Amino acid sequence: METAKQLSVSLVNKPGRLAAMLNALHKEKVGFRALVVMDSGDRGTIRFIPDNYESAMKVLKQNNISYEMTNVLLVEIPPQPGAFRNICQRLADNHLNIDYAYCSFPQSGKVKAGVMGVFKVNNLAKAQRVLQENGALAHREKLVGRRPIHAR
Repeated sequence: METAKQLSVSLVNKPGRLAAMLNALHKEKVGFRALVVMDSGDRGTIRFIPDNYESAMKVLKQNNISYEMTNVLLVEIPPQPGAFRNICQRLADNHLNIDYAYCSFPQSGKVKAGVMGVFKVNNLAKAQRVLQENGALAHREKLVGRRPIHAR
C-alpha cells in the first residue's frame, strides 16, 4: 500500500481531445500506473497516476491543459472474488468515506500480479492505518477458521 499523486484533467468531450492529450504524454514517454475516463456531459474528466509525475505536469503545462493534483491511496487488490468489496467494507466500518475508486493496470512483467485499487478517501492517513491493521487481522481470521486437511 502506498500513496500516489493523481492528476485530474477536464477536457471538452469531442473526438480527438483525449487522444491528443495521450499522444503528448506518450511523446515525452509518460506512462500510466492507473487511468480512468468519465463522461460529465459536455466535458470529460480524466484521472490518472503517471509513472513520472514531474514529466506529466510539464507536458500538461506545455499543452495548456489545466489539471488538479490529489493524493490517493493505492491498495493491492488480491486476485480473488470479493477482494475489492472487502477493502470498501473495512473503510466503511471505520467511518471512512470513499469519494471515488478505480483500478489500475496490471504491472507489466507480472502475469499473476493483481491490480491496484486507487482510492480517494476523506482521511488518507487513517485509511492507511485501517487497511494495514485490518489486512493482517483479516488474514489471521481466515486461517483460524480452517479445518485441518486430514480432519477425521
